Amino acid sequence: PLAGLFDGVHALPFFHPIDGADAGFDPTDHCEVDARLGGWPDVAQFARDFRVMADLIVNHISADSAQFNDVRKNGAQSEYWPMFLRRTDVIPQDADDEVAQIYRPRPGAPFSRLQLDNGQVFDFWTTFSESQLDINVETSVGRDYLSGILNRFSSNGIREIRLDAAGYAIKRRGTNCFMLPETFEFIGDLSQQADSLGMRTLVEIHSHFETQLAIASRVGRVYDFALPPLVLHTMYTGDADALRRWLAISPRNCVTVLDTHDGIGILDIAGYGERAGLLEDEQVEQLVENIHNRTNGGSRRASGNAASNLDIYQVNSTYYDALGRDDTQYLIARAIQFFVPGEPQVYYVGLLAGHNDLELVERTGVGRDINRRVYRAEDIDHALKRPVVRSLMVLMRLRRFAQAFDGDFQIGATSADWLALSWTRGDSSAQLTVDLVAMRADIKIEQANACQRFVIRDGRVSEVNTQAD
Repeated sequence: PLAGLFDGVHALPFFHPIDGADAGFDPTDHCEVDARLGGWPDVAQFARDFRVMADLIVNHISADSAQFNDVRKNGAQSEYWPMFLRRTDVIPQDADDEVAQIYRPRPGAPFSRLQLDNGQVFDFWTTFSESQLDINVETSVGRDYLSGILNRFSSNGIREIRLDAAGYAIKRRGTNCFMLPETFEFIGDLSQQADSLGMRTLVEIHSHFETQLAIASRVGRVYDFALPPLVLHTMYTGDADALRRWLAISPRNCVTVLDTHDGIGILDIAGYGERAGLLEDEQVEQLVENIHNRTNGGSRRASGNAASNLDIYQVNSTYYDALGRDDTQYLIARAIQFFVPGEPQVYYVGLLAGHNDLELVERTGVGRDINRRVYRAEDIDHALKRPVVRSLMVLMRLRRFAQAFDGDFQIGATSADWLALSWTRGDSSAQLTVDLVAMRADIKIEQANACQRFVIRDGRVSEVNTQAD
């Protein structure tokens, strides 16, 4: 039933184990497929049918890994001792004032005090959680560790690499230890290494939009993480000006998303220090409140410090619920995603217009699980019959097969409550116009001497006519 929708798949971490402290992002063995899913031959078979993207977890490794267990046992005599970063490798123990400068996705200092088998105690660097120990990627053993993963990926047909948490990889005293000049160099070198093995990279960074633009100018691809909150702002307010300003400067070498396995990023459109954001502070606050209101408070229960969240700068909700389960607004939001520059990616819960899973959050205590529903086969069959899902699939096929999307992009000069996006390539064209007052969108596709027109309204995508010249 999904035929013709995708040519690539981002398979979230399938390494051993998939059910650790951070849902696979803390593998004990990054080169081993969790046996409950299969093995590397299954990955290789999958990669013969699709472009498969896999995560390279750049910044950290599990505290239960063989490497750190060896450190626990042998201390400084372990061959892996240089692989793990300790506070005093960067910041002296008496320089607590410098710790406050460090950028971190959760409250508190980015260190965990751990005891080795010989009784020695060290403050190991743990950016995300005590069970995720930061790697010293500037040591030979750290570099060899990452190279080994890349080689394993390449030999099993993986052609896309998502660099997870790469922005935290390099630490320097007297800085915020996030996206430093040395970090850019590190990401560039890692991307070149992947490219030499026939793999493209995608950098996963949540940051101020100017930092995102700087990263995009120096690496292969980035996520457009500003798009999801800006589209919500547009839908909530009926004002497309902020979105239009972003699209005028947004990176073209990007992957676009509305939802992912994480929350809806707020940091990406907010101000930082003296740097203005894509939205004013009051607009950002209202955006967050609108999400909470549209979800009847569900997102509030799952976001920030309300649950065990590793990132307090995101609002946890399905995108469908963030739009109040309004089918028309959801389909217009997806149409906008498919018409802006970049390669669109659709998360599985978003594909099925999934609801917030508050029962799962209550069961696990993990806020991000609100958007990680486990679907049974019958649940999928039911979802695929819903008009909103069938209409979304129409939009996806249009985006994938319309030739104009390989051409030139333009933003129409319109009023705040109208949005016009278009693409042209030779005799082919694709146009989207959105009336934010009537909450209606019109799509026109021209190619091969034929014209197709579609309208989004009343919770559906409908073809209004087909004519041949």
